[in-house]
Amino acid sequence: MIKKKFILIILLVLVGVAIGFFKFRAKSVVEDTSQEITPSTGTIQNIISTTGTVLPKNRLEIKPPVAGRIESISVKEGEEVKIGQILASMSSTERAALLDAARGQGQDALRYWEEAYKPITLLAPIDGEVIVATTQPGQTVTTSDDVIVLSDHLIVRAQVDETDIGKIKVSQDANIILDAYPDIKIKAKVEHIYYESETVNNVTIYKVDLIPESAPEFFRSGMNATVDFTILNIENALLIPVAAVHKDKNENYVLLKQAGSVNPVKRVVELGVTDDKNYEVISGVTANDTIIITTKKYVFPSNNNTGSNPFLPKMPSHKKEKNNQ
Repeated sequence: MIKKKFILIILLVLVGVAIGFFKFRAKSVVEDTSQEITPSTGTIQNIISTTGTVLPKNRLEIKPPVAGRIESISVKEGEEVKIGQILASMSSTERAALLDAARGQGQDALRYWEEAYKPITLLAPIDGEVIVATTQPGQTVTTSDDVIVLSDHLIVRAQVDETDIGKIKVSQDANIILDAYPDIKIKAKVEHIYYESETVNNVTIYKVDLIPESAPEFFRSGMNATVDFTILNIENALLIPVAAVHKDKNENYVLLKQAGSVNPVKRVVELGVTDDKNYEVISGVTANDTIIITTKKYVFPSNNNTGSNPFLPKMPSHKKEKNNQ
């Protein structure tokens, strides 16, 4: 019973606060403000933004043909290698055991068996870059272990929503901004658009591969990035702010200032693309026209009406006493 009374009291308080707020809001004053601008000339772009990840285009894992022990690693991460270059050498399990036994017989025996029983060399099958080389000499490996990992070149793989994939084309321009280097824009082009979709967080997406025009040294596999696809790029376009455009049925118009008149005149305009900040103007106005932008501003009651605010205490009225002397 006490709990129900408590809930009822809270509801009554909330209703009272809401009524007081709307009464106070109803007494607020609406002021019209205006601003005069002229159309500007500039570049307008239509851009689709999404996320992506730096990945190797082709990731090649170099695995040993037999189980054994790594004797030497001839490359390091980040190094460019050529096809046929020696990446590492290893001993099979039998050779490793034979060399260990020969070491107990002296250096002459060790050198004999090292020459008689040659190590296995792991060669680079492609031209590329070493992206993983963490295996150390002396480490035991199996045929399922990656000794070296190569990449032919790094790309950025973006995830594009199915509603936007129709706007993406091969060889289309894009900008890559790495999360680790937010102040640097890297120009890129679309290399490949995947045909099969994937579902990520209940959203259907398509993968899109981009190749940087010039991959910087700080590119690393696994980096996260923002990808901006340039859908449309119009230079020397006549631009007006979105706030200047009014809509009336199927027409768009602006308010133009008239010489010698206080009242503006409506002018129908034909608009092109927008970047959500500006519109491209096809026809209707010129760079010499003056456009009036009107906005409404809600102003709270002045200090003279302080007593009408339900959230502020009302000052008691003071009556002047007459002195009958």
